Amino acid sequence: MSLPVLALVRPAYAERIPLGEISRYFNGFSTAEGEFTQINPDGSLSTGRIYIRRPGRVRFEYDPPEDSLVMAGGGQVAIFDARSNQGPSQYPLRRTPLNLILERNVDFGNRRMVVGHTDDGTTTTVIAQDPENPQYGSIRLVFSANPTELRQWVIRDDTGAETTVILGNMRFGGDLSAGLFNITAEVNKRER
Repeated sequence: MSLPVLALVRPAYAERIPLGEISRYFNGFSTAEGEFTQINPDGSLSTGRIYIRRPGRVRFEYDPPEDSLVMAGGGQVAIFDARSNQGPSQYPLRRTPLNLILERNVDFGNRRMVVGHTDDGTTTTVIAQDPENPQYGSIRLVFSANPTELRQWVIRDDTGAETTVILGNMRFGGDLSAGLFNITAEVNKRER
């Protein structure tokens, strides 16, 4: 007795993406831009556009009514809250888990940095943290395979709160002005 053909069909299965391939993914681009959806620690949703210029620069422009801005440049992260008449909150980029994927040379082969590397058959997840400063939090990166693409990340901050960023329509290799990531210029523009 033979089995029906349908019994032999299995869903597509992707093997775990090696850490070297994930490092090559990040090191393979200097600029990227696209859309994002953010799930905030309180469960609320935000949307907007993301711009990345490696090394060390990222910009999150939030859609109205949020109208906030988070940017990293010059080794600093600045959070511009549209509801505040104060300047941005700032802190060193190296004290955030985002620093791990914005470095000049991303190396997930540094096993002390990677604290988790799993797959569920369709995605590969890597959890990384600064091995010298685990108190800064961690980043959980979720990739699809063939080709390797970053789909989302989850930042767990130093208080344990988690923020999820889901990426969409990413385009690589465009020309992004350094001014997009200039915190001082943004402060001056907002003060006018």
